[in-house]
Amino acid sequence: MTANVAQPQDESPVLFEERPAGSFRIGIATLNAPRTLNGLSLDMARLLDERLAAWADDPTIALVVLQGAGEKAFCAGGDLHGLYRSMQAYREGGHADVRENRYASEFFEVEYRLDYRIHTYAKPIVCWGHGIVMGGGMGLMAGASHRVVTERSRLAFPEITVGLYPDVGGSWLLHRVPLRGGLFLALTGAALNAGDAIYANMADIQIASDQRDAVLAALAAANWSEDAGDNAKAVDNVLAGFASPAAPGPLQAHQASIAAVVASDSLDAIVEGILGMEGDDPWLATARETLAAGAPGSARLAYELQRRAADLSLADVFRLEYIASLHCAAHGDFMEGIRALLIDKDRQPRWRPATLADASSDWADTFFQLTWDAAGHPLADLGATTHSGAKPQ
Repeated sequence: MTANVAQPQDESPVLFEERPAGSFRIGIATLNAPRTLNGLSLDMARLLDERLAAWADDPTIALVVLQGAGEKAFCAGGDLHGLYRSMQAYREGGHADVRENRYASEFFEVEYRLDYRIHTYAKPIVCWGHGIVMGGGMGLMAGASHRVVTERSRLAFPEITVGLYPDVGGSWLLHRVPLRGGLFLALTGAALNAGDAIYANMADIQIASDQRDAVLAALAAANWSEDAGDNAKAVDNVLAGFASPAAPGPLQAHQASIAAVVASDSLDAIVEGILGMEGDDPWLATARETLAAGAPGSARLAYELQRRAADLSLADVFRLEYIASLHCAAHGDFMEGIRALLIDKDRQPRWRPATLADASSDWADTFFQLTWDAAGHPLADLGATTHSGAKPQ
């Protein structure tokens, strides 16, 4: 389903609709790039952030619905092709300052600001997380007040396969998975079904995929007010009327053995433990294979970021991830991972560092070095103003 918008807007990368709901309206934003599984581009992030800001200030908008066009994905990630071109130009130009990759600097700033806005939005946001929700899609969904998954949802942070790490606030989100399961998910890129996503605190409720139109109709027919808290309760009631049971998935089936492995304080021991986990469950086998083939540097960065994020506010996590992401774009494996997966498609990345032993804590420290003072950080103002009812603190 796509939003009912005027024909001239149909080619826009994000479609916007304001649907009547009594004396109020519902703002509906639809990511409109189904050919790329609604991959989040810089233009899409700008458009969405601008409209969310406008809807936040519009007293007639009672709530926002965020969804993706097509039946395959809500959002499968970010603009890897654009980032690859910017990294190629940066390295060919012989730059030394990570800020000199202008596209990457702007992309990550706009994306992280958008993600943070969703986390701290003053009005209810219903995210319809149908189909593939990965990487940048996780960043959009994570902060919504009402995160809906369906029987066809598949959520993951697969960044280890492209030489990055779970960014978009993933360090904060994964740290909150029960029994340190978020570390396993970061290292293996393992996908979650609806039941596991709810267990992992990445989703709130499962609704059958064929009920989306009915849910929107019910939201339009609900009673809305000027009180955001009352409106959030109204959304709760509407969604509860469509809820369907979400069966436990493989993360829960293996939670005891996963918890035992990730309990170690040594990344080397954790990786060794995951690779040595027994069982022929295809989900677990894929997790082991992904970790074995993934970038050792990504494993180290994911580990270090979750450790560092433990006592940070969400705003500080985004600021820390922004620094790490610019370093990844400047001298990490991110460019090589995209090359192997999407450019040359040989699926034979040459990771540097090539081993976990070489991807030491000292090596990772270089990815957190500021090239400006704290006041000059592009996200320095993030969190300066928070809304009542906002989830992160």
